[in-house]
Amino acid sequence: MATPTLVKTPRSTRSTIALKLVMAVSGLLFIAFTLVHMYGNLKAFSGQEKFNEYAHHLRELGEPILPYEGFLWISRVGLLVALVAHVTAAVILARRAGAARRDKYQVKRNVASSLSSRTMRWGGATLLIFIIWHLINFTAGKVNPQTGETGDAAGDPYSLLVDTFSVWWMTIIYLVAMLALAFHLHHGTWSSIQTLGYTSTASSRARAKQAGWLLAIVIAGGYSLVPLAVLTGIIEK
Repeated sequence: MATPTLVKTPRSTRSTIALKLVMAVSGLLFIAFTLVHMYGNLKAFSGQEKFNEYAHHLRELGEPILPYEGFLWISRVGLLVALVAHVTAAVILARRAGAARRDKYQVKRNVASSLSSRTMRWGGATLLIFIIWHLINFTAGKVNPQTGETGDAAGDPYSLLVDTFSVWWMTIIYLVAMLALAFHLHHGTWSSIQTLGYTSTASSRARAKQAGWLLAIVIAGGYSLVPLAVLTGIIEK
């Protein structure tokens, strides 16, 4: 009589699950960050003084336990690690999916899939390019597209924000990025919740899809308010 053996999950399958977990956890971290960052952006409606006070307060957060700008640098390093992990996992999974499709039937399989799921890769690449420019614009270089100046000698992030979005094509670029973010959030939220095992019933799947739509509308819409308000003259120096 043969001795029964345990059925083990193939290593490649375990690796794929681990990569999806990395994407889910890092994705949820980004959602939390975007919500907090959106709150800061909306401070622009309070005026120049309040917005600059908020920006300055972030640099002092954690003092005296942390040095000046210590909290910001810890946050930046943590987000960078999460970004590298998220992008690396996405690239590996995309390559595996492409390799698995090479020898399969040629029938299109995206009939029932949503637009957000079909644009995840291109949307992700668009967001990555936008994040790099956004950091150059507002953090690393503080490049003013209206005047061509760099740096922040005056310590006036509000003026940089208004000058940036007073340039119509900068606002268009930002709004296109927010559209990509909305699609990414819609499908990414659903995928993260599914990966973490919270879509086992029809009602939980419906709630996950609703959460995706809610976050997409609230976050992308909230971020779009400031550049539109600057371009239309509601927010001004």
